[in-house]
Amino acid sequence: MKIRSRIARGAMATIALAGAIMLGGAGEALAATGTVNTDSGVAVTVRSTPSAGGNAVGTVASGTAVTIDCQTNGSTVTGKYGTTDIWDYVPSKGGYISDAYVYTGSDGRVAPDCAGSTLSCSTAGTGNPRTCAEAVAWAKAHVHTNNDPDYYRWCDRINSWAYGWTASGSETAYVHWTQLPGSFKHPGDTQVPAGGLAFFSNGGTGHTMISIGGGKFLSNDINGPGSFTETTIAQIKSKWNYTYLGWSQPWFKINH
Repeated sequence: MKIRSRIARGAMATIALAGAIMLGGAGEALAATGTVNTDSGVAVTVRSTPSAGGNAVGTVASGTAVTIDCQTNGSTVTGKYGTTDIWDYVPSKGGYISDAYVYTGSDGRVAPDCAGSTLSCSTAGTGNPRTCAEAVAWAKAHVHTNNDPDYYRWCDRINSWAYGWTASGSETAYVHWTQLPGSFKHPGDTQVPAGGLAFFSNGGTGHTMISIGGGKFLSNDINGPGSFTETTIAQIKSKWNYTYLGWSQPWFKINH
């Protein structure tokens, strides 16, 4: 599956973003607004479920502003704004449209999670020696702040260790991302379940780290060379100026 950059969103400065609107009283969850756009100008199909195979329940014309009540994960779609598995629930249409066709001003989520939208980590089809929970436990047991040469610049190998392998089988973290089967990848999605692997690009080797849940991750080097400590996607982006690619289920090239 070809992954195209979703940074094109930012280039569309001429498209107005209505911004977030409040649902109910102060402190309640925010909905968001976006603008539907297609390269061909054709309408986008609204689906009954967050899937390209879901029943069609309507359409939204290109150029139409929509209110997004919530967002969820679903099938991966490539559209005007790149490739993503994020789907937007549009209450006025009673269904979902792929975020790949909606300008929201962000590569990630801008609205609350729809009920039941959080994906879980799964080792199905990977052949990994350890489960997601066991990998997270391994990672937590190996947190350290000292400079361990075995951890310095070995992010992809560290993730493979967590899942019971001696190596990942990929030359670099970025190469690992490009080798992943499409069904295991979730481009642009920042809602990473515990055990999921987050990936970044930097014009070179890239970076990857394991999620421990709740928006937290364990990564080498970010808080000192050779260290293995807690961090966030935001810290990797701001401190290293890396581009977030998305997350994947724990698939490794070593046994495929």
